Amino acid sequence: MIQRIQSLFLSLALIVTGSLFYLNMADLITASHSLILKYKGLIDLADMSEQVASSLPLTILLWVATVLLVLTIFLYKNRRLQLRICGLNLGFHAGLSILIFYYGKFFAKQLGAELSFNWPLVLPLVSIVLMLLAMRGILRDELLVKSLDRIR
Repeated sequence: MIQRIQSLFLSLALIVTGSLFYLNMADLITASHSLILKYKGLIDLADMSEQVASSLPLTILLWVATVLLVLTIFLYKNRRLQLRICGLNLGFHAGLSILIFYYGKFFAKQLGAELSFNWPLVLPLVSIVLMLLAMRGILRDELLVKSLDRIR
């Protein structure tokens, strides 16, 4: 059922992951420019419409992780598949955190900028914790159904 506790955990993970689309992940300051790292890439603060550099793998990974979370929420009837996709999504969220860190360091080194990461760097890790809690609930439900099948 959709009202299970793991659906709540997965929904919270979706909100946390979806917020990465709107938040600045890192600030880069050079001698002449002030730049921010968003999910699309590096953006100049002077002209918000101008994208300085692209981070396509980060964009793709964020979209895939978000779509998989939505899919996982609505797979409540197939607990085994829900558990597998949730485990796959754990890896994607770990990759998100690594890619945010990598692109911040890469762009800072390339531009000779001073880098400061913002708090959204930890949001994929928060989503990982929420997905682990959801996986525990899914596994508990699966074990309960198996034990009831043995009794019949």
